[in-house]
Amino acid sequence: MNRQNTAYVTKKLQHIASAVCWGVVLSISLVACSTIDDDLSDCGEQAKMEYELRLVTNMTTELKTQLTTKTDLNIAQALRTHLSDVFTDFAHDVDLSFYDTQGDSARLQHNEHIMDANQASYELNLPMRQYMHLATANILDNNLVTLEGDDNCHTSRLQQIDRDTIDSHTTGIFTARQPMEVLENENQNFNVHLYMANCSATLVIDPQGHDTEGIQTYSTGFATSFNICDSTYSFSEKSPVMRTIRLNQIESSDELSFCSVSFPSREVKLSATRTIIETEDPFIAQPGEDALWEFHVYVPQSDGTITESILRVKEPLRAGQLKIIKVKMGDNGVIESDSPEVGVSVTLDWKPGGTYNPEI
Repeated sequence: MNRQNTAYVTKKLQHIASAVCWGVVLSISLVACSTIDDDLSDCGEQAKMEYELRLVTNMTTELKTQLTTKTDLNIAQALRTHLSDVFTDFAHDVDLSFYDTQGDSARLQHNEHIMDANQASYELNLPMRQYMHLATANILDNNLVTLEGDDNCHTSRLQQIDRDTIDSHTTGIFTARQPMEVLENENQNFNVHLYMANCSATLVIDPQGHDTEGIQTYSTGFATSFNICDSTYSFSEKSPVMRTIRLNQIESSDELSFCSVSFPSREVKLSATRTIIETEDPFIAQPGEDALWEFHVYVPQSDGTITESILRVKEPLRAGQLKIIKVKMGDNGVIESDSPEVGVSVTLDWKPGGTYNPEI
């Protein structure tokens, strides 16, 4: 074969090799775009996700109806300030997960954003299919609650730290769940509303001239985790005791205020406790026969003894709710309540070794 023919054959083989190479590349690309586990940013439909926090709460109503005197108004303002990071429709961070609706509901895509707003929009590339979408907000700055089990939809939950005695939550936590279907060649907008998953209880004590030095207050009887997909709460066998935070003393007032932020209590009936959404009068509930949650008050006495008063509340504490309970202090540090929904039991010489951890 002469040199000219050799060059021709070589060039022809190069063209064939190039064609084969591009065919392989094209095949790999098609396979990649049809596989959900690959990089979703290179293939899929553009979906616009619009998120908005919906703060459904009775806070304003509770403050107006329970704190009515001139002195109470100062307590109300202090309580608003204290709970400003809890009862808020402002999201610092959001965590977004998109799950398969078949099999083990595995997570297909995960996004995290610093939102710093009441509402925000994000454009995401999502392959066309059906999803279950779960979202959470304000988790990063809440050291008491973490997002766990979120690799799969039905195990994704907000888990409270597991200890016998814990501090109060520090932020208002919001969640959402929404089935969605991404269609081919369509510009789609998905509106996602996030609702509050925790709540707050406040105890206001009128000492009536009695010494309150060294007084300590706790709350208990609340859920320890929240199942995001089905919007239900779980309770441990023994409820942890939660430290309350004492608000700063109000000028010209001897009243003391103690506040805790937690997951909700159980409901009166045995049905699962759920998040509160925009329903009519979501915080109105008839009290049950048994206690659903409690305040524990410990008052040191001059003779060295400690008086324990346990306030047993028969009304549920629900997500998004603020509950204010007003009581008075009698002789020997005994706490007294005029409310038929609050029962009180007293131990005059309480010993620390007899800490009460109720199975509510």
